[in-house]
Amino acid sequence: MRRRILACCLALATLAPPAPAQTAADSLAAAAPDSEYRKLDALLVRLRARTAAQYTINSATGIDEEAFVQIGGIQQWMTIRGQDRANPVLLLLHGGPGDVTNPWTFAMFAPWEEHFTVVQWDQRGAGKTFGRNGPAIGPTMTINRMVQDGIEVADYLRHHLNKKKIIVVAHSFGSVIGLAMVRARPDLFYAYVGTGQVADETRNYYAAYDALMQKARAVGNQEAIADLTRVGPPPYKSADGYRAQWKWANKFEGADVFLYSRLGLTLVAPGSSVRDLNMSDDGQALSGDRLVSQATSQTSAGLGLDFAIPMFFFQGAEDFTTPTALAHQYLNALKAPQKAFVPIEGGGHFAVFMKPDLFLKELIARVRPLAAGP
Repeated sequence: MRRRILACCLALATLAPPAPAQTAADSLAAAAPDSEYRKLDALLVRLRARTAAQYTINSATGIDEEAFVQIGGIQQWMTIRGQDRANPVLLLLHGGPGDVTNPWTFAMFAPWEEHFTVVQWDQRGAGKTFGRNGPAIGPTMTINRMVQDGIEVADYLRHHLNKKKIIVVAHSFGSVIGLAMVRARPDLFYAYVGTGQVADETRNYYAAYDALMQKARAVGNQEAIADLTRVGPPPYKSADGYRAQWKWANKFEGADVFLYSRLGLTLVAPGSSVRDLNMSDDGQALSGDRLVSQATSQTSAGLGLDFAIPMFFFQGAEDFTTPTALAHQYLNALKAPQKAFVPIEGGGHFAVFMKPDLFLKELIARVRPLAAGP
């Protein structure tokens, strides 16, 4: 967005009449913002170097790789980090669409890297994958194509890391991709873990509205009650109703603060830059434009009710974005050789990031043994 504002300012400047000759004072004033930016940039460079040193993989048996890999006919970005290559491989499917997690999860997932080799992949049209391929990739962005991408990623990881199978953890929109992946190729996966789990997009906003209103009344938040009453239950004729739901979902989950904090984490992440922020923003815009309409018709039956691998939902106990109750109903309805619904207490839609220690504890107890063998 900042880049777009700057572009507009430059365009207006070319249309404006020539400015009077600058005085020396004017020149100094104009140079001040540039000087301050250079100081900030130098500070960020030092902070990134310190972060990289703090979170480096020092183990002789560890792995720390980042590269573009040929997936689905294009170059797609992937990071692979872990303290021991013998650990099970865990592939995280980010949500969004297009909401990459690679730039800001270095601190959150560091403890995970003691127990898993953690892989993050910038999906087609997102993050650095978008940066490498550009908006021309848009016409290829379908859910079916991205499911095939995910299967290729899983198969690549098996061969590259010499593993029989891997574990997939899918967040939010990523759960739409992840469910289809494990249905199509259960032979590639030890287990599926959904969080911020999409359960039925045709009912999602109705269930979320009821849950938000119930929460607002329970805590006596008159502002929320008034706002939600004003927009009423869905369907909505404009974005105003959806914005009200997102606003109160984030506030009740404490996610409003978390979402802003990701900006700072991205700026100090090892190897990161302002360009990464711009790529993330542009990729999200393209991904939303191409993929949201494809996902909104997904019912529970369409997502799948019969799975050949263990299925787990680690859901925030109060998720008002992909409602906890709806996810619980979905897990109860599906068939799998093993399944469990695990509420993450104090967590909402972003429980995997806001409560990573609780999430890791459940992964170690319930999922890791499935990949460790007899």
